[in-house]
Amino acid sequence: MNKISLINLGCVRNLVDAQGILGRLQDKGFEIVPLDEAETVIINTCGFIKDAKQESIDAILEAVEWKRERKIQKLIVSGCLSQRYANELKQEFPEVDAFVGVPELLTDTVVRQVPLTSQHMAYLKICESCFNYCAFCVIPRIKGKFASRSRESLWREVAQMDERGVKELNIIGQDTTAYGLDLYGEKSLAGLLQDMARRVESIRWIRFLYTYPAHITDELLDVIAGEPKICRYIDVPFQHVNDEILSAMNRNFTGDQSRALVEKIRKRVPEVRIRSAFITGLPGEGEKEFAQLKDFIQWGRFDRVGIFAYSPEEGTSAFSMPGQVPERVGQERRDALMQIQQDISRELNENMIGQDMEVMIEDYDEEQQMYSGRTEFDAPDVDGVMYVESRRPLGSGQFIRTVVTDAYEYDLVGKIL
Repeated sequence: MNKISLINLGCVRNLVDAQGILGRLQDKGFEIVPLDEAETVIINTCGFIKDAKQESIDAILEAVEWKRERKIQKLIVSGCLSQRYANELKQEFPEVDAFVGVPELLTDTVVRQVPLTSQHMAYLKICESCFNYCAFCVIPRIKGKFASRSRESLWREVAQMDERGVKELNIIGQDTTAYGLDLYGEKSLAGLLQDMARRVESIRWIRFLYTYPAHITDELLDVIAGEPKICRYIDVPFQHVNDEILSAMNRNFTGDQSRALVEKIRKRVPEVRIRSAFITGLPGEGEKEFAQLKDFIQWGRFDRVGIFAYSPEEGTSAFSMPGQVPERVGQERRDALMQIQQDISRELNENMIGQDMEVMIEDYDEEQQMYSGRTEFDAPDVDGVMYVESRRPLGSGQFIRTVVTDAYEYDLVGKIL
């Protein structure tokens, strides 16, 4: 059973876990192969919300069929779904050879990883879990106590990435802005970013994702503004703006504080792009509360936005709250907000026509017959792309200057200067 393939589902935090799983297996002598050559298949699952759980279940069902047809010999299920529902899954899927949960975050160790991303881009997980216990979120109950990795272990891993020619580093965690509170007794992300930015050579862009609004400090904003290698991009999920809903969410942040933070970010970090996320349909959200959220999105004119209809999850305090909103209503509100944001995004992109921007090339798009890449203002997988017209061949990970010539709702078109 030495030939192993892994199917990864869920967020990029899962992706980092999957890379570490493969690295450990390779160190033990296993051969990592394409899916159609595998003797053993590992499915690294997500168990965050209903849709993610269903995707994981569907993947397990398909792999069970492969095993029955003798296309594979062993099936292992890992990750959040397995951590959360191990007993139920064992009863439902006796064909699975083993269920394992989420790997422990080794706070002072560099786990060798088998990259599952392009060579020019990498993710670095600096912490795990969260202090906050938001009412809608099951992650702390899956991942356990908040834990940060030591600065030394992080630098050793970043130095390896830098040496192998990584160009873009994306720093992740459930709440990256809480980094260091457990190890050093203070929020330490700003110092960590500044240190990395001044020490790396090959890495051109350093981006951090998944911040918590109450943990964003003036020092952190100053580092973003002052360090050229730190992307002028802030991912801050506000989730809502109505104070009653925010209190029910256990967000420990008010609507007025949210507005003040948006204004502060834009004042202290010139040319910044803000990504946010919101939830519609939380228990207690009526028409008044939804109208306030709609007004906030129209006021904020955020550059990138993700909106999600509330998913009731057992084990969270919101699951048994009074005033449950029908799923259909939550989805309708989500769709209405996404239409508003689509119009905002189109207007913001159209305002960029004529500007010149640095783009990192990622691939050649056969359908568009143009290269596709991203600016420092676009995180991988979740944001838009820049399509680039070029008469000369361009390489993956290559940086070029382009002028924006056209704009769509989420994507841009440019040509080389």
